Amino acid sequence: MKLIILDRDGVINEDSDQYIKHPDEWIAIPGSLQAIARLHQAGWTVAVASNQSGLARGYFDVATLASIHQKLRRELAQLGGTIDAFFVCPHGPGDGCTCRKPLPGLFHDIAQRYDVPLAGVPAVGDSLRDLQASHAAGCTPWLVQTGNGPRTLAQGDLPRGTRLADSLSAMVDQLLADG
Repeated sequence: MKLIILDRDGVINEDSDQYIKHPDEWIAIPGSLQAIARLHQAGWTVAVASNQSGLARGYFDVATLASIHQKLRRELAQLGGTIDAFFVCPHGPGDGCTCRKPLPGLFHDIAQRYDVPLAGVPAVGDSLRDLQASHAAGCTPWLVQTGNGPRTLAQGDLPRGTRLADSLSAMVDQLLADG
């Protein structure tokens, strides 16, 4: 199985400091859906691992989050792609869970769901916590320069082995070229 793990906000769609609280606020980053469609068409299993503390904060509910993901799926399906599964941490920063990135709980859930080791699995994020969680799980972290990516790169102290790409589309170009 060829598995890839993607963060959502800042990698697939435009991020917002105000949170994505409604499907109308969800806007794909140019080229990101096409990149996911190319992965799907090349036989990759695409999982999303996303902190969604807006649930714990009461900014939106589970039904609204499902509507946001339905919009993503609908737009992606028009391009011949799909997301195989969404893994979401619904907790707030102080809730003490093990699934909130930078902890690797969501990644462990993905490994269990697909019954695969995560060693070398590409995991794409735009923040240090995305990279830390993927590295802790044994994945190969990729930092994209969309969303918070430029700020994350400027801060430095990236996990060892972190690879860089301008965008999800550029990352997928590299991944598919590498075979």
